[in-house]
Amino acid sequence: MPEANTPGLLRRVAAMLYDGLLILALLFVAMAMVVIPMGIILGWENFDTASLRHNPLYIAYLLAVPLLFLTWFWTHGGQTLGMRAWRLRVVRADGGALTLRDGLVRYLAALLSWAALGLGFLWVLVDRERLAWHDRLSGTRLVKI
Repeated sequence: MPEANTPGLLRRVAAMLYDGLLILALLFVAMAMVVIPMGIILGWENFDTASLRHNPLYIAYLLAVPLLFLTWFWTHGGQTLGMRAWRLRVVRADGGALTLRDGLVRYLAALLSWAALGLGFLWVLVDRERLAWHDRLSGTRLVKI
């Protein structure tokens, strides 16, 4: 695909910020779906929400929220709500739609891009094709539409 069709860093960051706010809202709802029933059942005075921070099941539940949000949108139309607002779509390197496997690999590779203090995202500034690390690692790419 031509480089002119590949978005730069600012457009990517804008879409990520938009999606980040949506994911944050979903996390609040997900937490409320656990905390409110537990508070009612156990009694608010007996319920210690701090104990949830150490519960592996609760942590996995919260980690699943962004994973499910992103991979569902990527595999069902190639656009999250933030990507739609900024006219971006994620596609496979061959231009096709993402499979569930593609979405999962992209998500895990994006975690690597973040884990390196965002260097994987900044890579689009020096990459010849303006691809981030997770684009290359997952065989996917963002395109402007």
